Amino acid sequence: MNAQYVDRLSRTDRDVILTLVPEGVSVLDLGCGDCSLLNELVAKRSIRGTGVDISGDQLIDGLAFGLNVYHGDLDEGLADFPDDAYDYVILNQTLQVVKHPLLVFNEMLRIGRYGIVGFPNFAQWQLRRGLFFGGRAPKSPALPFEWYDTPNIRVLSIRDFFDYCRAQNIRIVQERYLIAGKWMHRLPVTVTNLMAHVGMFVITRQQF
Repeated sequence: MNAQYVDRLSRTDRDVILTLVPEGVSVLDLGCGDCSLLNELVAKRSIRGTGVDISGDQLIDGLAFGLNVYHGDLDEGLADFPDDAYDYVILNQTLQVVKHPLLVFNEMLRIGRYGIVGFPNFAQWQLRRGLFFGGRAPKSPALPFEWYDTPNIRVLSIRDFFDYCRAQNIRIVQERYLIAGKWMHRLPVTVTNLMAHVGMFVITRQQF
């Protein structure tokens, strides 16, 4: 899959996140990369933003934007951040690439009142078809990598995510699904698990 398509997918993820983050809140972006998402949230949603990334070179751009940035490995935890320090913590396209996803997940919900989680759905029908009929490591628009250069080390589906949230008493507040190039709202899990390339969720441990 060409880089231009991957860039468009990143752009549409960002557009959805911009609709999910309220005006004026505090945001921590885990795996923030070059901090361009945070910078856009500052410009368009007036948020107070902080980024964390393992790549120090990437964070130089965040400093240039005037953002607070931290060089750190999510797999080592986030002990420097106190409980409920942020309104929203973003973990987009990062959950599937960390070594200790449950640690990262728990830290996200400890630090933030709400979490925004986005990840590729490994149970999407094109991936199933590629494995069943092709007998090769499957690819899709959301997962365009070869087996030897993929950053993904965890494989999860939308159904897996729902099961985990249910077991951990985590509330899913909002749902978005990328299906056939369009983002859709709440749909049955049987449909989204088969059809969605990407799932995006707002979650919380708070009870209302």
